[in-house]
Amino acid sequence: MTIKHNQQIQHNHFRKDWQRRVRTHFDQPGRKSRRRNARLSKAVALAPRPVDKLKPIVRCPSIKYNRRVRAGRGFSLVELKTCSIDTLTTVYGPPDTEVDFVFSLQEAGIPRALAPTIGISVDPRRANLSMESLAENVTRLKAYRERIILFPRRTGQHKKLDSTKDEIAKHENGDIRVSRKAHHVMPILNKGKLEAVTEVKRSEMPEPIEGGAYRKLREARSEARLVGVREKRAKAKAEEAAATKK
Repeated sequence: MTIKHNQQIQHNHFRKDWQRRVRTHFDQPGRKSRRRNARLSKAVALAPRPVDKLKPIVRCPSIKYNRRVRAGRGFSLVELKTCSIDTLTTVYGPPDTEVDFVFSLQEAGIPRALAPTIGISVDPRRANLSMESLAENVTRLKAYRERIILFPRRTGQHKKLDSTKDEIAKHENGDIRVSRKAHHVMPILNKGKLEAVTEVKRSEMPEPIEGGAYRKLREARSEARLVGVREKRAKAKAEEAAATKK
């Protein structure tokens, strides 16, 4: 039974010196201020590095919520390896028509071991289920990579992914400013209702399947299930015909 409102607690077993275990929050405004100051002090200590790591853009599960995007656990290994996406065009057609995506893989993209050290979350278990998500997160990584300045770990020893000497010299003497508001790195925003809804012309829609898609699927399922039965029937018929000829 669900307990609601300020009613008597059913089957109460407070036999563990519960008075010492009760937690009150009468100091809520003070704790709010302390948490805020702690966030700011952490941001100052880490500056110019961001407080949070960069997270990928993922879709919420289930049909009900998959229109929304949120921050994922980490970027997939394919997204880290993918250097850039040259063209991104969708082809509308029959179900077996492949979507035309052209992207280039580069071995020296962002190494898996380096990514967490420069503020990028990695999730090796995650798999890209669509080229759209891959394109979106590769663009996000590329934008993040252009914003950050990577100093060499040792003076005079520049590696391939380090920033150029001109970029480093430009930012070495710059002022470090810490925002008074704690924000995520490159925040993920959902589109509004007017922006999210798009119209597709009837001429761009795929041609309807003759007889209906459901009928086509059932016929394909039946053919796959009855392969052995039909082969056995055909073999028996051929043997019977051969026997009658003799």
